[in-house]
Amino acid sequence: MERISYRDLPAGYYQALLQVETLIGKSSLDHKLLELMRFRVSLINNCAYCLDMHFKEATHAGETPLRLFSVGAWRETPYYTPKEQAVLEFAETLTKMPADEHSDHIHDELRKYFTTQEIGALTLAVAQINLWNRIVRSFGSVPGNYQVKEKVAAN
Repeated sequence: MERISYRDLPAGYYQALLQVETLIGKSSLDHKLLELMRFRVSLINNCAYCLDMHFKEATHAGETPLRLFSVGAWRETPYYTPKEQAVLEFAETLTKMPADEHSDHIHDELRKYFTTQEIGALTLAVAQINLWNRIVRSFGSVPGNYQVKEKVAAN
């Protein structure tokens, strides 16, 4: 049911998206934590393709299925550390963008665990997964076939 292929994008668009992913990947943020956040945001946005992708990426990074299945109710479970809870709350707030809510309290909580640069990288990562969710849903990417790529270690 794919409506638009990435090949149909103007030259450079897809490469620009991948460059942002590379920057996020080079940050000091934990990959497993990023995948947990990406899965949660994709769940909020009902993006089936991204749920498939980030479930596979997260479990490959060592995340447990139980924590992924429960992430929609993270406030009601004992499975998430205070650091993870701060990230999940931040990601939910940026994803939903309630007009009457300010994020000062969320930043206060994030500062307990992250540097200013890491909060900046986390903000970019949340914005990026929201962008991917919207692109994938618009394009009609078909879920289920995503394969985790093995990272090649640098010598």
